[in-house]
Amino acid sequence: MVAVFSQPLLSLHGISKRFGAVQALDNIELDIRAGEVVALVGNTGAGKSTLVKVIAGVAPADEGIVRWEGRTVQLRRPNHARTLGITAVYQDLALCDHLDVVENLYLGCEIRRFGLLDEVEMDRRTRDLLGTLSISLPDPRVPAAALSRAQRQTVAICRSLLSEPRLLLLDEPTVALNFEQSTQVLDLVERLRDRGVGILLISHNMGDVKAVADRVAILRLGRNNGFFYVNAVSHEQIISSVTGATDNAVAHRTELSEEEL
Repeated sequence: MVAVFSQPLLSLHGISKRFGAVQALDNIELDIRAGEVVALVGNTGAGKSTLVKVIAGVAPADEGIVRWEGRTVQLRRPNHARTLGITAVYQDLALCDHLDVVENLYLGCEIRRFGLLDEVEMDRRTRDLLGTLSISLPDPRVPAAALSRAQRQTVAICRSLLSEPRLLLLDEPTVALNFEQSTQVLDLVERLRDRGVGILLISHNMGDVKAVADRVAILRLGRNNGFFYVNAVSHEQIISSVTGATDNAVAHRTELSEEEL
């Protein structure tokens, strides 16, 4: 686990976002450190996906301050986030079933040599990446349509790693996966954390949260409703904060008391 007092990679202060009459996010605070997995938890409509889009530059915040390594930055477009080293993997994965693994990884960022696609180099780099992360996949030239859901999720995550991100945003990466498939994806999350990547993990699965997260940030009705260290909180405390049985102030005091230990 990352030291409690290390400088945050990303800090959000007073982030608010409105869509018409709907206040999707209201005065959100959040820190994420390098080499740390922060689970973002909350009921449907709590604002989790909106917050990911704010960080990814897809839906810029209306109010608030974003700091990257202590420096105030603007996340007005996805390329602003990518330039800093922030990459998101959404639930739809956005893979092309008729393309193979290599083609999906390099779609839109193909390697060329003398004006022609360098298939050999893209194949080599794909195999090197999979090997470095200890990822077991069938032949990288197998079409995406032939992969399992867990393998497709892995390919989507690997595609995001080509730009060597420092912060990875994962929106429900284990949804619709069985236990064995979920374990494969969570193992990859742990390996990325060990490599120093900061990870924001959206999940409804408390088992996944307890398995890989260092901290949990709770959203309720678009607001913060608690921050907890995973090794110092029970399943019941997290659920109470999600449902509103534990209010924001109590949840914040819980984490602060842990920091003082």
